[in-house]
Amino acid sequence: MKILFVASEGLPFSKTGGLADVMEALPRSLVALGHRVAVLLPRYRNTNAVAVAAPSLTIAFGNTLRFPAIIDGGSLRRVRYYFVEDPEYFDREQLYGVAGKDYPDNAERFAEFCRAAIEFSKNVWKPDVIHCHDWQSALVPVLLRTQYANDVAAQRVPVIFTIHNMGYHGLFPREVLKKIGAPETLFRVGAMEFFGKVNFLKGALNFSDYLTTVSRKYAEEIQTAEYGHGLDGVVRDRADRLVGILNGVDYAAWSPAKDKLIAAKYSPKDLSGKLACKKNLLEVFGLPPEAVNRPLIGIVSRFADQKGFDLIAEVAPDLLTEDVAIVALGAGEPKYEKMFHELAELYPEKMSVKVAYDNTLAHKVEAGADMFLMPSRYEPCGLNQIYSLKYGTVPVVRATGGLDDTIEPFDPGTGRGTGFKFQAYDGAALLGAIRQALDVYRNGAAWRRVQANGMAKDFSWRASAIEYARLYEVAWKSRNRKDAVTSN
Repeated sequence: MKILFVASEGLPFSKTGGLADVMEALPRSLVALGHRVAVLLPRYRNTNAVAVAAPSLTIAFGNTLRFPAIIDGGSLRRVRYYFVEDPEYFDREQLYGVAGKDYPDNAERFAEFCRAAIEFSKNVWKPDVIHCHDWQSALVPVLLRTQYANDVAAQRVPVIFTIHNMGYHGLFPREVLKKIGAPETLFRVGAMEFFGKVNFLKGALNFSDYLTTVSRKYAEEIQTAEYGHGLDGVVRDRADRLVGILNGVDYAAWSPAKDKLIAAKYSPKDLSGKLACKKNLLEVFGLPPEAVNRPLIGIVSRFADQKGFDLIAEVAPDLLTEDVAIVALGAGEPKYEKMFHELAELYPEKMSVKVAYDNTLAHKVEAGADMFLMPSRYEPCGLNQIYSLKYGTVPVVRATGGLDDTIEPFDPGTGRGTGFKFQAYDGAALLGAIRQALDVYRNGAAWRRVQANGMAKDFSWRASAIEYARLYEVAWKSRNRKDAVTSN
């Protein structure tokens, strides 16, 4: 099949979060299965791509015309890359905003991107399926099924929409519809209206052929008020078209047997290199060498409430009375950065923090820590817990989203399981799970068993790509059967 990905970021050209990783790995995995794949991205200021300009498209914004160019970026590992170029909208310092604030014209920026994607799919690279990601590409299915409803060829192309994080809606004032040339009829409960505003994500939920999200558990969770961010009713209405497909991992980059960023390579058959990695990690974080005899807990994360740092703040004083050491790498909310600095001052022999995101250090934490802590309030998929399994760094996680799908609780009696989980979102439950892990750590044979179980797991992208390919086929057949309804 010919599959067109439409997204606001993708490696190796642009990145702010995990979406960019998916946009690199999933297309590549689909190509390996024999599909033809193109990726369409905005051309940002720092997009480094050998580019060949194509003719401009004409995009109608109400009474205004805009002329973004389609840039052919060529092929990389057999995936074709194209870019929407409009310097006024995309030649900026950051992708979505600066100083913690969104750009005020984000609705117009990504509306143009979506219109360009539709015209591109009609006139330049004609796909069998369009796969959109997050609110920035949400207008593709909305406009395709409304303003292009009479275009027979366009109505044969199904749109898959993936929700990477339900918390980001693309929420704008009602007047935006007029600015972007979208019909006022979209301002209704069954389309894009959301408490008096226009909700891009809601539009995609209503108009896409199929919805996916990045783990099976998260697909269940977003149908509840706790995790649905006000859209749980819409998701429940589309539950028969919702599929949870777990993100994969690029083991070419994240495997201790191949990793060039860690102090020593190691494998399930020979874990000796992991001790060298632990010693190196302690040195890099400035903890005393004798801490090598303590269980070392690693954290790599954005410091935010969503990631469970309010729980860490609650249990840290009790946890640091245990015979443990902790290293934390990340940045985010100032209150948590301050908390870690204060803990490091109070417990200089046990606690160290680096407020930054550094890919090399992230690899060192995965390789050198004994345990990896992820007590998230919600976690659509999560990747670090999967990396940790491969590195023999035992995850301690909350049973939510992808964390629940990927980590099996260890049972010392049977020797089965890959980590430690807790259910309730409270400090006592988190501390209980950590102490359970510490008890097993003190039993060397049991600890080696849980490490081996985790290192044997395979969450490569191939399995996920096969699931997506099956869904594309189902969606295409549904759109192209003789009695298919051509538009919503």
